[in-house]
Order: sequence, then C-alpha cells, then structure tokens
Amino acid sequence: LASVSLITALAVHCVVLLTMTVFSGYFSHSTDFEVHRNWLAITHSLPVSKWYHENTSEWTLDYPPLFAWFEYSLSHVAQHFDKEMLVVQNLIYTSPATILFQRLSVIVTDIVFIYAVKECCRSVREEKGSKDLLGHPFFILAALLLWNFGLLIVDHIHFQYNGFLFGILLLSVARHLQGRHLEGALLFTVLLNLKHIYLYIAPAYGIFLLRSYCFTKDNTDGSVRWSSFSPVRLVALGSIVISVGALSFGPFIAMGQLPQVLSRLFPFKRGLCHAYWAPNVWALYNMVDKALSVLGVRLKLLDVAKLPKASMTGGLVQEFQHSILPSVSPSITLICTLLSIMPAVLSIWCRPRGARGFLRCLVVCALGSFMFGWHVHEKAILMAILPFSILAVESREDAGIFLMLTTTGHYSLFPLLFTAAELPIKVLLMLLFTLYSFTSLKKLFRGSLLNPLETTYLLGLVAVEILCEVVYPLSPWQHTLPFVPLLVTSVYCSLGVSYSFIRLYVSLLRQHGTDKHKQL
Repeated sequence: LASVSLITALAVHCVVLLTMTVFSGYFSHSTDFEVHRNWLAITHSLPVSKWYHENTSEWTLDYPPLFAWFEYSLSHVAQHFDKEMLVVQNLIYTSPATILFQRLSVIVTDIVFIYAVKECCRSVREEKGSKDLLGHPFFILAALLLWNFGLLIVDHIHFQYNGFLFGILLLSVARHLQGRHLEGALLFTVLLNLKHIYLYIAPAYGIFLLRSYCFTKDNTDGSVRWSSFSPVRLVALGSIVISVGALSFGPFIAMGQLPQVLSRLFPFKRGLCHAYWAPNVWALYNMVDKALSVLGVRLKLLDVAKLPKASMTGGLVQEFQHSILPSVSPSITLICTLLSIMPAVLSIWCRPRGARGFLRCLVVCALGSFMFGWHVHEKAILMAILPFSILAVESREDAGIFLMLTTTGHYSLFPLLFTAAELPIKVLLMLLFTLYSFTSLKKLFRGSLLNPLETTYLLGLVAVEILCEVVYPLSPWQHTLPFVPLLVTSVYCSLGVSYSFIRLYVSLLRQHGTDKHKQL
C-alpha cells in the first residue's frame, strides 16, 4: 500500500514538474538562475584556489565547499548543453540550452527528495489511517511533501536546488525515526557542508544524539543515567563530523583560505532583513518602527530631515538604522534565536521523547531561527514546514498548527513570483495544495482542525491578495510607495507564523510536562 501511495503521488509530481518546467522556461528567469549559472562557470573555469575570491559577478560563491563541488559536477554535464554558460564573463547568460539544462538539473536532483519521501512514509505511524488509499497517512504525507506548493515554486519556477537539500534533511530525519542514528548524523553533516543555513537546526541534532545515542540508558524517572555514557559512540559521531568537515574545508585550510571562505559564508554586512521582509518578528519590529516614525513626524515630534533613510523598505540589501526603536545587531539576533530554541533543546535533554521528540525540537529550532535570525530569506520557512508534515499526519493538534503555518508561510512566498504571467499559476497551485491539505487532514482526523478565529485569519489572506494584486496597482500610490504590497504581505503573514510558533511551543512544553519516559 505504501508503494502504491508513493507511485501515485510521484506520477502526479512528475506531471506537475514537467508542466512547470515548460511554463517557467518561457516566462521566468529569476535572479537565482543567474546565481547558479555563475557558480557553474566559477567552479568549471577557475582553479579551486580562486573559487571564493572570484567577484566578476555580484553573485559570488557563498555556499560551503561541498555545494561548490556539487556545482562543479553539474558543470561537466552543462558543457554538453552550451559551453558559453560556463564562461565567467558571460553575465546574465540565458540561452535556451542553458535554461533547459538548469531546469532539468533541478528535476533530476529531485530524485534525492523523492527517495527521502519514500523513507519518511515508511516511518509514519499507521494506526489512525483509513483503509482507502487516498485517506491513508502515508499517502497524505507523500502528497504533502511531493506536491508542496512552496518547494514547487521556489525550485521549479523561481529556481533553486532546495529539493535536493531538503531530500538529504528528510532522509536524515527518516533514518533517526528508523533508529539508524549514525546514518542520520552522517547525512546531516553532509547537509551542513552543502548549505550552512541548516546550522540553525544543529542544536536539535547535537543534543538529541548526545542524550539519546551517547547515553544509552535512563533512570526510572526519565532523567539521564550518567554511568551509561558511551565514549565509543561519541568517538563515532565525532569521527563523522571531522571526516566530512575535513573533506569539505580541508583543501581551503591547506591553502590558507579558511578566513576568506568564512567571510563569504557569513556576510553580516547584508543587514537585518532581506530585500523582501521574511514574515517574522523583525518584520513586525520594522513595521512598529515605521509607524512610530510616521506618527512622530505627523505630530511634529520628529524632524524628518534627521531620520535615517528608509532603506529597510526600499528593497535594498544593506545595513540600516531604525528611526525610533533601537537598531538590531547580528549579536542581538543570535541571542534572541538561542533564547527562542533553548526551552525546546532542554526538553529533549531532560525528558527525551525518542526520535519524534527530536523531530518536534527540530521544527521548533527551524521556526525559531526563522522568527529571530539575521537576514532571513522568506524561503527559509520551508525548513520548518517540510519536516512538520510528518508530525501533521500523526497528530490532530499538529495537523491544525500545520495548516496555519503552511497556508500562511506559503502565501508569504507569493512576492517571489511577481510577473503577470506567473500570477495564475501561483494562485492555482496554492489553491490546489491548500484545498488538498485541508480536506485530506480533516478526513484523516474526522473533523475540523481550526477554530473560527484561525479560519477568519486565513480567509483574510484572500483580502490581502486582492488588495496587493488588484486594488493597489490601480491606486495613485503605486509609483510613489511601491513597497506597500510587500510590507502588507509580510506583516500580515508575520502574525500567522508567530501564532503558529507559539502554538507549537505550547504543544512541545505540554508534552514535556506529561511524558516521563524515553521512547527511542
């Protein structure tokens, strides 16, 4: 049954991907398309010693070395499509053959994601599932992952390789759910060396493996039995981390280029928020600061000439100063992020709940970093949504939180696709995925999963869309205040994401208070 479920979902997934590839090939050439084309050219045309120094394009290589080698591997296939795309000086190069290769490379590397979905489906608890195929938990999970709206538009219209990366993450999670912890640790270590944004969920991995793998037994009250510590297991984990790190960073350490690589990986000069504010705490903070500054000017309490320029709303990626509220530094965001995930991490140390407790902690860490991190991209919401899908098909409460988070988080991605040609496809895909999520989970848990207030909030997204796409473009403010639709979308979605984060945390802490036994 699980195989039939996966095959059915996979068939539809392939049809959707091919359709979107044809569509996006004609209409969409995002900035990230040129970013990855440039990285293909750098890794193919230049010696390794120049990879992290090359700056002909503004889109310099800023991913860890393993991803650079991934691009290097792709470049050897790319040369058979169009060698000109591999010339560093050919900026913004978009030949039909180049477009075809880039699009097909995302589809082919999605094989990793598809395999990971299969393994996650194998790990789902089945007791709540109905007997028919379409209502079974692992079919619903396969659909929620393979047809995920956010991943489809980010990878196959906007253009990135998130499916490949999330595939490694989900496969790592599946291995922990299956009790294969060394494999899970190896996969996550590889993932960290492919994209360093996953450092945000490293605390969940580190504490879980230390507490539930290196310590082999608990006391009767569920606390750690210190005498059960296994040095052999710790050495095994350490060997994995050191070996993968040495393979990835070793050549650059040998060339004395580690500081240069790290400066590319952590560019703190980029500013608190991305050009489009991710729907998090800092979007709300910026909005309050903006409102207070406007109010101060209106009441003649502030001199507009002395206020900092409003670069935070102008779409620029740079540092800026807040007008009224204290400006936020990278160290402040780091402290806030650590404080936001600390209770979740402590919960899996004090009262481990097995691999599913780890998975819940991972989602909290991903969402906490999204809420409080420095220069967060809106796409990072997928790091919480995709793993959370596993819990959503196993728990009624998680399903309700999932629907709130997914609907709000996915809608916040709409500004990535801003052309008129892309409007119908993003609305259609969003509606299809959202309707399926609501109907399938409602059927699985036999009843409504949201209260009236939550439903009203989500219906408000329709009003936001009409305002941003229909009403505001016809208004006289469109040319003088072009950032308003982005601001409205970000701030409104921030409320829903914040609410989901709080509900998820309450759920985690409540389970921490009731569970007394380790379930690894």
